[in-house]
Amino acid sequence: MKIKTIVNGRLTEYALCAACAHRLGYTTLLSGLDRGFGSVFSDFLGEEQSEPEGERCPQCGATFEEIARTNRVGCARCYETFADRLLPIVQRLYGSDIHCGKTPGENLPQPQPQSQLVLMQEVLRQAVEQEKEERQTLLLQESLRRLGGGSSDEP
Repeated sequence: MKIKTIVNGRLTEYALCAACAHRLGYTTLLSGLDRGFGSVFSDFLGEEQSEPEGERCPQCGATFEEIARTNRVGCARCYETFADRLLPIVQRLYGSDIHCGKTPGENLPQPQPQSQLVLMQEVLRQAVEQEKEERQTLLLQESLRRLGGGSSDEP
């Protein structure tokens, strides 16, 4: 289980095993769902209720109770098998049930406007220098042509 805390504006992340997280009082959104909704009412009313054998995924054999206990879905088919119970949880966690994925390079450092400005100023400086050199070359060629020392095609 990953625990994220923000203290004085500083983000700290911890990775804990399930036993340590439980001992420290951390729970997940799936905690308690492994017993089913019927047991919530029986706990409230003080009744004992025997739990029936849970439905299993036909591909990997996982039960919803196992998924809730481990916080891990067994396979892609589990999403279809347990859609009625997983969909509300996925929507609550992520705000949508549609996977959008990630954009390539979104985790790479993005250029800052100031560094782009410096880069553009350097490119402009090089272009101005190159233009000055081209003008000087053209002036020298023109001077040589006037003096009769060569054609305007020669450098």
